[in-house]
Amino acid sequence: MTHSLLIGRTALVTGAANGIGFAIARLLAERGVRVALNDVDLDAVQQASASIGPGHLSVQADVSREDEVGRMVKETMTAFGKIDILVNNAGVGDGAVPTLAQTLAVFERTIAIHVNGTFLVSKAVAPHMAERGGGAIVNLGSIAGQVGVPIRTAYSVAKAGIAMMTRVLACEWAGYGIRVNAVAPGYVRTRLVDGLIAQGRLDAGRIQTRTPLGRMAEPQEIARVVAFLASDEASYVTGAVVPVDGGYTAFGGPFDASGEHSIYDRLGITESSVLSPLSESVVQPDEAGRSRI
Repeated sequence: MTHSLLIGRTALVTGAANGIGFAIARLLAERGVRVALNDVDLDAVQQASASIGPGHLSVQADVSREDEVGRMVKETMTAFGKIDILVNNAGVGDGAVPTLAQTLAVFERTIAIHVNGTFLVSKAVAPHMAERGGGAIVNLGSIAGQVGVPIRTAYSVAKAGIAMMTRVLACEWAGYGIRVNAVAPGYVRTRLVDGLIAQGRLDAGRIQTRTPLGRMAEPQEIARVVAFLASDEASYVTGAVVPVDGGYTAFGGPFDASGEHSIYDRLGITESSVLSPLSESVVQPDEAGRSRI
């Protein structure tokens, strides 16, 4: 259903040359959306645009620069005549260093791309959406904006800011017919993450055992939730920050969420015990005729 509801729409996806942004752009294109792919790397975004088929657009811009954002939106409007969907995905890492070693320059750059970028692009696109009676904006948050993640100070602050901006804009722009939502992914198997794992900077095993579903996400799994929020199937959803994290932020137990060291293993909860007949739990009357388990 989401597929047919998106046919004929247009979208601007920032940070779309690779990773989650590219997965979003590709899925939207597969579902009939004409997509403007943005990235600061012109060659990379041109290749990404060409790879998803004809009729799409590549636009180079640094989303933290207001003049470049204005040019990007103008180019997209000239090419498509409208912007129905905006996905604010552009982002950078913060180096993952202890807060006491974090430089102000890196901190400010991280905030500028994530927070300022989301603000500037949304502000530039919203009037065009309002003129046509509405649109859908989907922002990229993170579990890092929902829970405390040590040595990710700048990134976490940026993603928390995006979550609150999502709520504020959703309330402020609802009267224009503009819905604003966000997704908050957990750990996703992008090329960047695979590289960190290969370098020994990220422990894939620990992430998996901390996640109830026992694995990382694939980029297309994030893209499918974004496509839903961008479609009319989510017509009564606005101001939401949707976790797409395999249960990561829901879990609070003092043990592994999955794997052999989880509480389920300790309690002897096996597949056979879970699937066994519930004959011992049927409702039966007690001596006074009252129901009991």
